[in-house]
Amino acid sequence: QEQLVESGGGLVQPGGSLRLSCRVSGLDLDGTNIGWFRQAPGREHEGVSCISRLDGTTYYADSVKGRFTIAKDSAKNTVYLQMNSLKPEDTAVYYCAANPIGPTAVATTYDYWGQGTQVTVSS
Repeated sequence: QEQLVESGGGLVQPGGSLRLSCRVSGLDLDGTNIGWFRQAPGREHEGVSCISRLDGTTYYADSVKGRFTIAKDSAKNTVYLQMNSLKPEDTAVYYCAANPIGPTAVATTYDYWGQGTQVTVSS
C-alpha cells in the first residue's frame, strides 16, 4: 500500500531552520516524482518544491528559492526538505506527495499524499 509520512515540523523563530522528512513506502522512490506543498489557513495548496524521478532535477517556488533545499535518499526511501531562514509567511501545514508522471507544482497531478506536518514560524 502506498504511503507517505511527513515528520519534522514544529515551532521555530523567524530566521530559524527545520528539516522535514517524507518517508515513502509502497512506491519505488526512484520511479516517482516527489513534491512538497503547503497550505496555510484559508488558502489553496501551494507548490513549494519538487524533485524529478528521471534525473533528480529540483524545482522551487520563487518564494522559497535560495532558502529551501529538497533532497532524496533512495536507500532510506525518504525525501527531505531543508528549510532555512524561515519567515512567518512560511507558516503552514506541509505535505509531501507522489506523482509518477512528471515533477509539477500542480497539486491535482499528484496521486498520493501524506497527512501533513505543521510548521509555525513565530517569535
